[in-house]
Amino acid sequence: MTPVRIGMTMPVMEPDLDADTLHSWATTIDNGPFSSLCWGERIAFDNPECLTFLGAAAAWTDRVPLVMTVVVPQLHDPVMLAKSLATGDMLSEGRLTVALGVGGRHEDYRAVGADPSTQTMRQLADRAATMKRVWAGEKLTESVLPVGPPPHRKGGPELHVGTTGPKTIRSAVDWADGIAGVTLDLDTRKQDELFDVARSAWAEAGRAAPRLATSFWFAIGDGDAPRAQVTRHLHHYMNWIPSDFVDAIAPTTGWSGTEAELVEVLRRFADIGTDEVQLIPTSSDPDQLRRAADVAAAFD
Repeated sequence: MTPVRIGMTMPVMEPDLDADTLHSWATTIDNGPFSSLCWGERIAFDNPECLTFLGAAAAWTDRVPLVMTVVVPQLHDPVMLAKSLATGDMLSEGRLTVALGVGGRHEDYRAVGADPSTQTMRQLADRAATMKRVWAGEKLTESVLPVGPPPHRKGGPELHVGTTGPKTIRSAVDWADGIAGVTLDLDTRKQDELFDVARSAWAEAGRAAPRLATSFWFAIGDGDAPRAQVTRHLHHYMNWIPSDFVDAIAPTTGWSGTEAELVEVLRRFADIGTDEVQLIPTSSDPDQLRRAADVAAAFD
């Protein structure tokens, strides 16, 4: 079995969060067997702002790599985004990895006054190129000094492409170092096909093998309660989708079950060469984090 690392996503998409809950999760992840501490971006929602949280995560942790599983550059000025991410990389002493994606919700574009017509991979690539120029210390204008601070990691944080499809993967081969996906139904056969697309595209471009990561929602427990927890989370998170559609996909979206069953699922992802599985909680209950840590320890 190929080794697989187990990352943990912060419960940032859960309702009624406070600083104590986020701090407790972050320090527990940092002290535990997890290979990364992850979170993503959303605008028209009640989650913490992702770049502000980056500063907190860098301060709250010492060991664990920090992985922003999706940032949408089109929602930001690319130079300011590059400056913010370089600051986060500096504060975390090079522990930052960033997945860039185009996003799936026009409401987020509208919320910040961004043009939904820029929701393309070409626009994403252009912004990634601008960010890399900033991180290389280039002057983009006739300023006295370039935009800083310099990132801790030469060239800036490692960049991945947030994707679920082969066309997106191929379009990112010039700027991305890996892929950060999400699997709704945990079909490892389909996931392996996407991984093969990435492996082939990177090899044809003469690049080192891409880092292959995926993620899925989880709930650990016995009986029907875990599936009910996943369903509650999906209704909260997928609030832009009609409720009857969420009800239709909820029985087969994400994973629910016991610790032993989760180990078997993770082994299936290991068998297809997944570098990291990033678990997405469907509750901010610290018991879910503790039980997932017991599972991750088996892969440590």
